[in-house]
Amino acid sequence: MKVILQQDVSGKGKRGQCVEVAEGYARNYLLPRKLAVPATADALNTMHLRDKAKKAEDARLKAEAEAISEKLKNCPVKVTARAGANGKLFGAVTSKEVSDALRSQYNIELAKQKIVMDEPIKAYGNYQLKAKLGYEVTGTIYVMVVEAK
Repeated sequence: MKVILQQDVSGKGKRGQCVEVAEGYARNYLLPRKLAVPATADALNTMHLRDKAKKAEDARLKAEAEAISEKLKNCPVKVTARAGANGKLFGAVTSKEVSDALRSQYNIELAKQKIVMDEPIKAYGNYQLKAKLGYEVTGTIYVMVVEAK
C-alpha cells in the first residue's frame, strides 16, 4: 500500500515522502497514529505542490543569503574596545558585539550564532571572520577593533 508520510518514521522514510508499506502496517499503525495518509491522487498532487513551494522558498532564502554575503564584502565593521597599557583588551570582542555593530552601522541583521570565531578577539587590529549564512553560503566579515576614546 502506498502512503504519504506526515512525520519522519524510522526505517520507512522522512516527512513528505511517498513510500510503499505493508497494508497491515499502514492500516494498524501508520494511519491510526496519523503518521501517514493514503496516497490518493489528491494527496499526491498536494504533496507535489508542497515540494514545489518548498523549493521556491529555499531558492529565495539562498538568494537572500548570497545578497548578504555580497553586502558583507563592502562593509568593514568598526568595534571599539578598551585596553590596558600593553594593548591587550579588557575582556574580548565576541560574536555578539560584532553582530550588534553590523546592525547599528550597516543595518544588516546577522545572528551571533552564524558568526564563526576560532577564538575571541583580544587585541586591536584588523580581523576576518567567517559567517555561515545557510544554504552552503558563507561570507567574510572584516572587523576593525579600535581604541575607545
